[in-house]
Amino acid sequence: MIELVIEQRSRDLGSFEVGRVLPFAKRRMVGPYIFFDRMGPKDLDPGLPREADVRPHPHIGLSTITYLFAGEITHRDSLGFEQPIHPGEVNWMTAGRGITHSERFERLRREGGLMDGIQAWVALPDEREEADPAFWHYGADALPELGEPGASGRLIAGRLGGVQSPVAVDSPQFYVHWQLRAGARVSLPAEYPERAVYVVHGEVEIDGQRIAAGNMAILARGKDATIAAPVDAVVMALGGEPVGPRYIDWNFVSSSKERIDQARADWKAGRMKLPDLDNGEFIPLPPRIGELREPEPMS
Repeated sequence: MIELVIEQRSRDLGSFEVGRVLPFAKRRMVGPYIFFDRMGPKDLDPGLPREADVRPHPHIGLSTITYLFAGEITHRDSLGFEQPIHPGEVNWMTAGRGITHSERFERLRREGGLMDGIQAWVALPDEREEADPAFWHYGADALPELGEPGASGRLIAGRLGGVQSPVAVDSPQFYVHWQLRAGARVSLPAEYPERAVYVVHGEVEIDGQRIAAGNMAILARGKDATIAAPVDAVVMALGGEPVGPRYIDWNFVSSSKERIDQARADWKAGRMKLPDLDNGEFIPLPPRIGELREPEPMS
């Protein structure tokens, strides 16, 4: 039932830690999901340094999903959108042929508080890699609920068990947030070839194997999975149809090495527009290290 368990690798950003789960050496993607980072949890004091913010930077060939359990992040992008995201809401940004954005912790800087959330990337299918960039925000009340005894779930994106999220996706996939009380069980159907379960808080059992907080279980194909909570737990389940191999270099994802080379050249030469409301600084192009380079945390 479980093919692999990935333990998140912590990276210290100074003000808080980020736990990298995907990409992983033995499993770079789950369906179209190519990047999965846990932000926090961290109780921050007021006066968070500006160095903790993510300055304007570029993307191609993917969609980003920001989903918070606590805290607030302000998004600004080159399409002109400015949008704070709160717990339970969804910021979905499709980079396509190219977009730039920033992520600022302005409210936490003023007031302090708990920061906790997930940022994921979804690789776009071949025919959508050069789509026009776009941004959508969905309030918490827009997401459909998945209710089972002792469990409450919210379908963040895609389709699962006949339920459809309003969040626009470009390939078959699903992304779910479940809160489980001790003793609760939920079923994850085998309707997609690739699926994974990440434990945010607590621990769960899948096929008799315990999965601790901070770990992601990659599930075997073709079998329904039961997620049982011996204690109160919060989990994220995700997956979908594969879109094919992808190269990653910094914040760029593509099926083509040449397209990534072009994106690097465009950013270095200043040919990618900065966010209108946040154009005073940017992240310089880092050197290429090896054949592929993982993105930095919170990119």
